[in-house]
Amino acid sequence: MKILILNGPNLNMTGTREPNIYGRTGYEEMMEQVKRAAHSRGHDVHCFQSNHEGALIDEIQRAWRDNFDAIIVNPGALTHYSYALHDALASVPMPAIEVHLSNIHAREEFRHRSVTASACIGQIAGFGVTGYILAMDALNAAKPVKNG
Repeated sequence: MKILILNGPNLNMTGTREPNIYGRTGYEEMMEQVKRAAHSRGHDVHCFQSNHEGALIDEIQRAWRDNFDAIIVNPGALTHYSYALHDALASVPMPAIEVHLSNIHAREEFRHRSVTASACIGQIAGFGVTGYILAMDALNAAKPVKNG
């Protein structure tokens, strides 16, 4: 399976940004863990991070044009207000799973609502980097079919 791992704003700061919430593992090390787990499962992954909403949308559209099978997305703060990111995820005929390092439902009230989750087949929150690996396993188990 060819999977896009898409990470939004501030995730490049993981490891130094609020380590009591997001952990001490840096972004590059986290993505290396994800790549190793993907390889062991026979997946080809492409990791992309941006602090810019439009760049994330461009990457979703590129993944569709390049025949990716699925998206695992951690939208960061865009989770809570980016209808444009929601629409981009909904517009491509491939399954997406939303992942969050922390449990967004146990944090500040504004983090409880995700506007992007309804464009995804599921959401995994609160398991740190393991959430990305759980998402890969969910894609394997569910064998979701592309719409369209």
